[in-house]
Amino acid sequence: MHPTGSLFWKERSILLISDVHLGKVSHFRKFGAAVPQKAILKNFVLMDEAINFFHPQDIIFLGDLFHSSLNKEWQLFEKWAHSRTSKMVLVVGNHDIISPLKYENLGIEVVPELQIDGFLLTHHPEEREGFFTFSGHIHPAVRLHGAGRQSLRLSCFFKTKYQMILPAFGAFTGSHVLETDTHNEIFVMAHNEVLKI
Repeated sequence: MHPTGSLFWKERSILLISDVHLGKVSHFRKFGAAVPQKAILKNFVLMDEAINFFHPQDIIFLGDLFHSSLNKEWQLFEKWAHSRTSKMVLVVGNHDIISPLKYENLGIEVVPELQIDGFLLTHHPEEREGFFTFSGHIHPAVRLHGAGRQSLRLSCFFKTKYQMILPAFGAFTGSHVLETDTHNEIFVMAHNEVLKI
């Protein structure tokens, strides 16, 4: 687990990234939201950070790579994709409405799901017999409470017996607080670290 929210499968040299939501900043700016222009580049900086740290052979995006329809961020993504040497695969998410042909023209394979060595890689969390699932979609977070009334909301990797839900990778995505129990394992991202709580 990496503090960017990515997950590296060392034995297969695969980097898993979920819910980048490229284009979301431009989408919101188009409709008048006061989002800083520099926020557009944040996702590319974070992807480069994770890739340069692990040097993966393959990068698998677990859905919602691009937030909506094409906008000017697509040109940035094209340039970024051409600069990478890793094989890239997009597991389609609910926000991935851009034609698969656009991705395939960049050498990015587009699939509904992947099954590798008893692991299911998909966008939506699911429990499927015979598999351990890696997914995204929910943008998981937990809320930690202090001795007073203070609280802290942190994005996390959320692991159950049958699956791990990756945090949203995108810098402008929001998060959803999940209820935890003693059977879950929670790994929060805080101060450039991943900490089990």
